[in-house]
Amino acid sequence: MILSRLKPLRHHLCRRSLALSAAAVRQESTIWTPTRLLKVTPAAESHFHITIDVSDSPDLASSYTKAGQYLQLRLQDPYARPTFLAIASPPSIAASRGVFEFLVKSIAGSTAELLCGLQRGDVVELSTAIGNGFDIDKISPPENYQTVLIFATGSGISPIRSLIEAGFGADKRADVRLYYGARNLSRMAYQERFRDWESSGVDIVPVLSKPDDSWTGERGFVQAAFARAKRILNPQSTGAVLCGRRQMTEEVTSMLVSDGVASDKILKNF
Repeated sequence: MILSRLKPLRHHLCRRSLALSAAAVRQESTIWTPTRLLKVTPAAESHFHITIDVSDSPDLASSYTKAGQYLQLRLQDPYARPTFLAIASPPSIAASRGVFEFLVKSIAGSTAELLCGLQRGDVVELSTAIGNGFDIDKISPPENYQTVLIFATGSGISPIRSLIEAGFGADKRADVRLYYGARNLSRMAYQERFRDWESSGVDIVPVLSKPDDSWTGERGFVQAAFARAKRILNPQSTGAVLCGRRQMTEEVTSMLVSDGVASDKILKNF
């Protein structure tokens, strides 16, 4: 009886050991490049703008080619685990100014919290950019995909900023909507960029889950706001881009597919 109970436990421990070993191998094989912080400034409540100088690392800068890519960041603190961060600035900024910009949420006890407490000149190490990013070719050319629905929650707006500012022909499409969810306005980063985003052809729909009494816009979660609005005129010419909480991405994907949007036209960066 005891042996029968131990077998599943041994199997679980073996699988966990293999997973940890694989993670260690990945860390050992990662190429780390020392870089310096240029700026750490508040972006919203619990969120910070982080700018990192990559001008002396052309291979690192050129590894970032598509909006939605991310990288690993490692601190000098040997006890802090590396963390994954999506790059917020478009690839053109890395090429022209030699910087990577990030939007980082400070979470107590995390590497992100330590990062947000650093200052200009402090050294961090970066991996090269990884991931396929948002495959915008799947919803191109614009004349064939006139509707693009974008969904972001919290710091998930970071790679969405990169997408919008890199450009995807929003001004050539009839209906481009960004449903952007946050707890309240004080936690909603990039409000100062909304006007520019809208002038590029993106209609911004802020959605607040816990607004104050003065808020007259959409309330609740972005998936609920989208369910109330819908307005998908032609599913065959509709694409979507999602970044944020798993519950949101799963529920929005389910709604889009049930409305006839092809699953391969629903883009994610992870």
